[in-house]
Amino acid sequence: MSRAVIIDAIRTPSGRGKPGGGLSEIHPVDLLAQVLQQLVERTGIDPARIDDVIAGCVTQAGRQSVNIARNAVLAAGLPESVPGTTVDRQCGSSQQAAQFAAQAIMAGTSDIVIACGVEQMSRQPIGYATLGEDAYGQGVRERYPDGLVHQGISAELIAARWKLSRSDLDAYAAQSHRRAASAIDRGLFVPEVVPVNVPGADGSSTRFGVDETVRRGTTADGLAGLSPAFRTDEYAERFPDIGWNITAGNASPLTDGASAALIMSEEKAEELGLTPLARFVGFAQVGSDPIEMLTGVIPATQRLLERTGVSIDDIDVFEVNEAFASVPLAWQREFDVDASKLNPWGGAIALGHPLGASGTRILATLVNALNTGGGRYGLQTMCEGGGMANATLIERI
Repeated sequence: MSRAVIIDAIRTPSGRGKPGGGLSEIHPVDLLAQVLQQLVERTGIDPARIDDVIAGCVTQAGRQSVNIARNAVLAAGLPESVPGTTVDRQCGSSQQAAQFAAQAIMAGTSDIVIACGVEQMSRQPIGYATLGEDAYGQGVRERYPDGLVHQGISAELIAARWKLSRSDLDAYAAQSHRRAASAIDRGLFVPEVVPVNVPGADGSSTRFGVDETVRRGTTADGLAGLSPAFRTDEYAERFPDIGWNITAGNASPLTDGASAALIMSEEKAEELGLTPLARFVGFAQVGSDPIEMLTGVIPATQRLLERTGVSIDDIDVFEVNEAFASVPLAWQREFDVDASKLNPWGGAIALGHPLGASGTRILATLVNALNTGGGRYGLQTMCEGGGMANATLIERI
């Protein structure tokens, strides 16, 4: 079986996912296309040799519909012979894309694959795709007669179950912003962040090159003044034990962004004279309770460790997606890892969570952090809508 290696992994800066955000005026196809172009240019790969492009995207409607992966391939000027497909595993979509890419290489059915993702939440926020339609059908409604819930409620349920206080959540959120700001100031993101040209209405373009979701000077005391974001009378009656501690400040913001990774076999990398940054060691994906839907990161991590035989004590960097502060904090309590190893350069609370792009965004940061710090193993895991999670283990080369 071939080993799958990562040659390069890049991301755009995070744009605020609302009108006026730095990436709100570019078409998402063109946003992803620019990332594909820069990945090809940085690595020098002959694009005609790419076997597939697999893109994660959650809201596959409107501007992000009709197979955005294929459209981005064409917009990037890659050969028409390069195919593309779009996958949806909710927040873990591009992490799943990377797993599919690596698995195809390990199975010998592909030699070179780009895994990528994109989401433009300024134009197509959560819920846009349903257009008011029922997305679940009779069977799901009968199985869960009380109804499924918003992810914010799931985050509240996690906070209550793991006894995470409002001060715990706000302190963690403030730390995420401090770590991200420090990483920016130290130039740590330079190897992974690629600037984007955003067209203007007058035909000019603006160079967008800095994460704009990072809020410098954020403090726990400042966040303490924010109101709960998801409390309603209906939910308060249904879940009387919730403390209502999740706010806009200790959750990830709506974000625009794209990311991509070039993945190939070790043999192909050697043939092409390319130096891999890391190799894939193992994967796991699980389903979990769709009400308390964000807990899947815990069994996914457990399954990954069991499958690979790697001890959690051997892992140098952990990237647990900060959809809400309660998720990485609950995960940390279960595994008792050193807090300095968990999202060391900040996470989605500061760097944003552009849904379909977050998996390969985190992969880019994980590879970068391992190479910067000289660590060996890195683990990333992502909670996902509907009660699922992915986990991936990589090893620095």
